[in-house]
Amino acid sequence: MSELHPLDDYHSESKKKTRRGVRKFLTRPVIKSLLNTSVSGRENVEGLDGAYIVVGNHSSHLDAPMVFTLLPDHMTDRLATGAAADYFYRKPTVSKLTSVFFNTYPIERKSNSRDPNAGRAKGMTSRLLRDGIPILIFPEGTRSRDGELGEFKTGAAALAIKFDIPIVPLAMSGGHDAMPVGAVLPTPNRPPVSMYIGAPMKALDDESVDDFMGRVRRQIIEMLDQGTANPELPGE
Repeated sequence: MSELHPLDDYHSESKKKTRRGVRKFLTRPVIKSLLNTSVSGRENVEGLDGAYIVVGNHSSHLDAPMVFTLLPDHMTDRLATGAAADYFYRKPTVSKLTSVFFNTYPIERKSNSRDPNAGRAKGMTSRLLRDGIPILIFPEGTRSRDGELGEFKTGAAALAIKFDIPIVPLAMSGGHDAMPVGAVLPTPNRPPVSMYIGAPMKALDDESVDDFMGRVRRQIIEMLDQGTANPELPGE
């Protein structure tokens, strides 16, 4: 039986500095040359540390690059996101590149008893959170084909409740128009995209997984509709 995927890389200071350099000298200049970006809500996550879950809407291939480029450094230095073990971790070169850009960790989509590496990614999401590493989840599970917000799967809420950690709601607008499904590159003339970083949210006492995830989804809807990181919520 193979050993579990190690967690040392996600605490490595040298790799954190490498990712910060890549963001500063490569991904940020490229993103800002292609897109007219705006970010609000940085004040909501000042001092945020330890394990948490960033939950964002997903309408474009631009979403992950925007997250890892535009969020504050103290978040993206350690933020990790899952990548299919059977695709991104088959070749060391590919896994190293995705790790540099997106601080990826392997997710097993299917069981393969003939694969000598099978099982190394077992429980990685929980292991990272337990070890104090924040993660990124797109709870729609796939990109929206029409730009409209889809239903949210409840896994992020279940993890947040299990580990008693916050969810950071992240709303991104303009990505679908800038690079819709099927497009290879963003549309020309630096189309506008916006990111709204909401205040961290924790489950209420005795709040169910479904109710908590529904509350996070409503927060993201209001952020998008009102165009602000701190929306006024109905009934408040």
